[in-house]
Amino acid sequence: MTTQLTMERSNSSMQLTRAADYAIRVMIHLAAFESGRRVSLPAMVAATGAPHSFLSKVLQALTRAQLITSRRGPAGGFEISARGRHASMREVLEAIDGPMCLNVCLNELRSCARKDWCPAHPVWVKAQAAILEVLGSAMIADLAAEMRNPSEVARQTCAGDRGSRPAPR
Repeated sequence: MTTQLTMERSNSSMQLTRAADYAIRVMIHLAAFESGRRVSLPAMVAATGAPHSFLSKVLQALTRAQLITSRRGPAGGFEISARGRHASMREVLEAIDGPMCLNVCLNELRSCARKDWCPAHPVWVKAQAAILEVLGSAMIADLAAEMRNPSEVARQTCAGDRGSRPAPR
């Protein structure tokens, strides 16, 4: 008999943090716009579904990592930087949560006394490498380009915010 956990019941510590998930949403959304286009915080809240105060903290972290820029004032908002446009999902996730480490025995700062003889260690090494490869090869610009219709997405999520619609492709 096989037991399957649904995502609603999952308690996995291997899940992304909510902040990391929102950061990926932000980056893809911003990358859908032409260079130089700023998006307001309310529009970002609508596009990501994130609570305002929580998203503000995510945006601050992305700004500190130089993946986005921010400007205050009436014409202000958030814009993806050149570095952010060429970033991978891995870079975005690590900007929010720090280096990814699937298991403590893979942490470069700690030595695992069991790793030389533990039969699970090589599996953890392969799994870590696979995850980092997949996330490192998923580029934000490519993901934004895969959006079915960025203009329609913007109209649905950013109603009333004229300065935040992606340019038609």
